[in-house]
Amino acid sequence: MSDLTTLLEVGGPVAALGGGAAYARAKHPAAYWSTVGLPVSTFRLLSSYGSVMEACGLTVAPSRLRVLAVKAMTQREVRPVPPRRGLIRPTTTGLRIRLRLAPGQEPADVAASAERLRHAWGVHAVYVTTVKPGVVELRLVGYDVLRRVRMPRKIAGGFLKVPVALREDATPFVRDYRTIPHQLTLGATLSGKSMYLRHLIAGLAPQPVALVGIDCKRGVELAPFAPRLSALATDPEQAAELLPVLVKEMEDRYDLIKARQGIAPGTPDEEITSDIWGLPEHERPVPVVLFVDEVAELFMVATKKDEERRDEMVTQLIRLAQLGRAAGIYLEVCGQRFGAELGKGATMLRAQLTGRVCHRVNDEASAKMALGDIAPEAVSAACSIAPERPGLAVAGDTSGGWSRIRTPYLSLGDAAKTCRESAPLVPDLPALKPFRPDVPEHPVESTPPVVLPHPVTD
Repeated sequence: MSDLTTLLEVGGPVAALGGGAAYARAKHPAAYWSTVGLPVSTFRLLSSYGSVMEACGLTVAPSRLRVLAVKAMTQREVRPVPPRRGLIRPTTTGLRIRLRLAPGQEPADVAASAERLRHAWGVHAVYVTTVKPGVVELRLVGYDVLRRVRMPRKIAGGFLKVPVALREDATPFVRDYRTIPHQLTLGATLSGKSMYLRHLIAGLAPQPVALVGIDCKRGVELAPFAPRLSALATDPEQAAELLPVLVKEMEDRYDLIKARQGIAPGTPDEEITSDIWGLPEHERPVPVVLFVDEVAELFMVATKKDEERRDEMVTQLIRLAQLGRAAGIYLEVCGQRFGAELGKGATMLRAQLTGRVCHRVNDEASAKMALGDIAPEAVSAACSIAPERPGLAVAGDTSGGWSRIRTPYLSLGDAAKTCRESAPLVPDLPALKPFRPDVPEHPVESTPPVVLPHPVTD
């Protein structure tokens, strides 16, 4: 009886502690990392740093002076020298540590051993970034941050910058229109593409920018944001009328830049290298962000007349993509599939879209359309996105870099509420007034009476 009592007294708390840790690891990974994972991984790193670096081939032979000093002062064996380790900086999602590489080493050597370091130190992933020549930073992620997305509390935003998703290395993915003016976003139905677009509009709504939408699905995607939109086209006929107005607005802005710089009015637009950001603030026109949802609808034709209209719209989109950046006009093109089979001008338009975001797609060819020409190795990552993770995508740009991202959940009601509250910020653009969507009055919620009515009885 005494043995059973001792077993219960000792084994009960141990079992409860182990079960609680397992539950926290499965349901609350952030809490588990802060309480258990962080101390354990830190101990593993400190205790095995030298041996792990030697096993990964990241050590170099010691200098002659070091060999002589060790032999003169001690009798121990002279071991290879690992990269000099900096301070360990814990975060809410992992660890960060800087390494000073030895002569002859390069960051690619450390990046090639990232998977080995992950297993050796018991973390979810290890990412290597170059800080400066000879110094790299290891970002150790303790758990899968994309399983339940939580954006960092402090994000360095700014004008025309929208933190829209979380990267797999726990850093925010910020959509910067000044750096990447135009972007192509692909994704199948229920892949999270609409959620990504929703975050962009909600993030730009409080900023002094003009938002223009082309939604040829009768406005089902962009109509809820109508209070904040300066213009909205819900079918190809309206889009064919709106795009020439945007092109004319772009040409007027080029004339403004030329007049400010004293350039002759007949100078071709392609020879102007400046932009609206060089103008004084009181003369600078407001930036315009054009959202095109389901771009394939603009390419669909049924008659010869529709084909002529399609060619005009595609030409105008290409002009906006080629020249719009300097005029402060940015494109956000979305669709399920975008390739040469859409028709004339599709490939040329895609080449002008610097940023690429590919959600789950229905076939490998769609992923190649989005990422094959900028980051071929990212195509397989885009094809492996599971349907159970909506919002997960692969983001890349023409620099060749890419990463997995996931957009947090944002309800349509919250995004629409943000647009309604930001409706007074809609800029005054006379050319776009005919295309301003009709905004229905938001019904006022009736408040219940303070005193409940009682029926009158005889």
